[in-house]
Amino acid sequence: MPTKTAEDYLAALADELAISETRYDQACRSYASLGDWLHRPDSTVLRFDPQIYVQGSFRLGTAIRPLSDEENYDVDSVCVLQTLRTGDLTQRELKTLVGDEIKAYRRAQNMVKPVTEGKRCWVLSYSDQAQFHMDIVPAVPNAAQQRMLLEARGMDQRWADTALVITDVRSPVYDHVSNDWQRSNPKGYAEWFKLRMGTLFEQRRRALAESINASVEDIPVYRVRTPLQSAIMILKRHRDGMFVNRYDERPISVIITTLAAHSYNGEATIADALYGILARMDQFIEVVGNQCIIRNPSDPLENFADNWPSHPDREAAFFEWLAQARHDFGELARQIERRRLVGSVQPRMGAVADRAAARLAPPPPSMLRPGAAAVAAASSAPAFPNTRREPTSPKGFA
Repeated sequence: MPTKTAEDYLAALADELAISETRYDQACRSYASLGDWLHRPDSTVLRFDPQIYVQGSFRLGTAIRPLSDEENYDVDSVCVLQTLRTGDLTQRELKTLVGDEIKAYRRAQNMVKPVTEGKRCWVLSYSDQAQFHMDIVPAVPNAAQQRMLLEARGMDQRWADTALVITDVRSPVYDHVSNDWQRSNPKGYAEWFKLRMGTLFEQRRRALAESINASVEDIPVYRVRTPLQSAIMILKRHRDGMFVNRYDERPISVIITTLAAHSYNGEATIADALYGILARMDQFIEVVGNQCIIRNPSDPLENFADNWPSHPDREAAFFEWLAQARHDFGELARQIERRRLVGSVQPRMGAVADRAAARLAPPPPSMLRPGAAAVAAASSAPAFPNTRREPTSPKGFA
């Protein structure tokens, strides 16, 4: 177990990484404003019943501050045209349909920066003062087809009702009417993640609702911070610092988030959650032949590690990062002196390590004889597996 000082420091790290509620509210107002635009009387997509909502880390409550003040917050969202299906139009036509409305919104709002096109999304960039941009992925519902696919393979269908398909310019059928679109299910994934947070999430959500005389349903996930969310935030920043010059190799956030959520056992503190996750997360990587599989819990047919065979450097980078995280946080667990706490993680965590230390109250005088504190701390530090990985199949997704 980590020292009490290390536990307090990890909590301070999470607090320092957390983005302000103002930022979350800003993101919510932005996509709500775009949603209102899509529903105006002369909207070209109004008849398709458009719905826009946030996805990714902002939806899960695991977003973290950028590494520097020069970087933007990346707000991922999806725009679903709910009455359309894949047989009604091509991916290009859907993307153009949504893109034209986003460009018109940008002009109506007198936004300076142009709308740019990503492989799957449109990027709406706000002012430099706002310090964020919104990635908007066009999508149509795909519940019926998803349910058939999963049923045919005997797989879990519980999240199929919110399944989507999305545009991707790299698709070989991008310009053809086809059912073979890239699948997605951000709402299903968010519901699975909420279940993984367990009863602690519901308890904290209920307490927060009572404190402000609100309905529990009115409290979004991002306003409730659990040890799982905090641990993921810390691990993501450690990853960012480690791969600052190797961006294309870095483990993607959805892999870290998925494996961490599988590994979380309802621990009540950030420290217990973090060390439990680090000890177990590679156990939830399946291996079939020579291929690693990290299943999307809301769509078990999707493998988040599907590009590892063609990019073996990314697979190697994941296990390199996991070993480094185990080492760094293992060192942190032993420390009681503030300078050594910071030094154990600063090479990967950067300036946030110092800012977190500043949040700590002065340590109380030690009751142990000189040198005894370090011995006691070292004897209680967490132990991590020595092997690179011995993955097993996840035991379900609930």
